[in-house]
Amino acid sequence: MTTTIEDLKFIMLITYTFMIVAVALGTASNIFAKEADGFTKIIPSFFSALTIILCMYCLSQVMKTISAAYTYATFAGLCIIATTILGILRFNQWPNFYAFIGLIFIIIGVVLVNLMGKN
Repeated sequence: MTTTIEDLKFIMLITYTFMIVAVALGTASNIFAKEADGFTKIIPSFFSALTIILCMYCLSQVMKTISAAYTYATFAGLCIIATTILGILRFNQWPNFYAFIGLIFIIIGVVLVNLMGKN
């Protein structure tokens, strides 16, 4: 059986869908961990553990198609950005000027890895 361009497009669509879900779950896990107050609160602690397990499952699905290095570099960068945004919105935790510069470099790095790196 040969793989067509349409098949490859569908596979990549599914792969990147898993990546987006992994980022959402990883970010949720970080927020639940913050709310768990050092894992002293049972409900947010439970949801932090659950979401990170589901996140790792999604990442393992992504790694079937994309190398582990590219997968994790993309995931980590996007998760940092998303967690920072939610930290601002939910906890009013604003990064300082230098942290914003670092976040810009993370965004540039994610773009470079995905557009210019060989996968």
